[in-house]
Amino acid sequence: MKLIQTSIPDVVIIEPAVYTDARGWFMESFNQAKFHAALRDLGLSVPNAFIQDNHSYSAKGVLRGLHFQRAPHAQGKLVRVVRGSVFDVAVDIRPGSPTYLQWVGVELNTYNNRMLWIPEGFAHGFVALEDNTHFLYKTTDYYDKESEGALHWNDPQLSIEWPGSEDYIVSDKDDEALGVESLSVVVE
Repeated sequence: MKLIQTSIPDVVIIEPAVYTDARGWFMESFNQAKFHAALRDLGLSVPNAFIQDNHSYSAKGVLRGLHFQRAPHAQGKLVRVVRGSVFDVAVDIRPGSPTYLQWVGVELNTYNNRMLWIPEGFAHGFVALEDNTHFLYKTTDYYDKESEGALHWNDPQLSIEWPGSEDYIVSDKDDEALGVESLSVVVE
């Protein structure tokens, strides 16, 4: 397992070891001891245990996000694609952070087998780049409706460079999300 820090050092790309032969391939998709040791080697905090797994299916052009949960149910997420491809985005919404309101985007797909670790304090979203995209994520806390929040996916203050067309398929809920000016009320 190889961890690569992004331009926001707390958000980490994970490249698992993939063993290939004539039969296909094998990879260890998660090993808590190795994950925690690799985070510590980078000087990063070890997250709470993962307690919920989620799986979404999306058609090409579906954009989901930017979602987060407030304390006491803030979630760290370990995300990956098991079929298809996404452009995955994490936005730092931690007040006082040196990377506050900065974002990082990474392509995750069935070919690169990459995963992305997004700690608590980040809004998260993705756009499916292919039909029949299956997206999995582990979370460090349970979903809690009262704690959920969202930022508008196309907020000009964030200037996220979403790939593909402007004709994304977005839920009404995500399209009605507030902009970053709402964060002082939402996060604190």
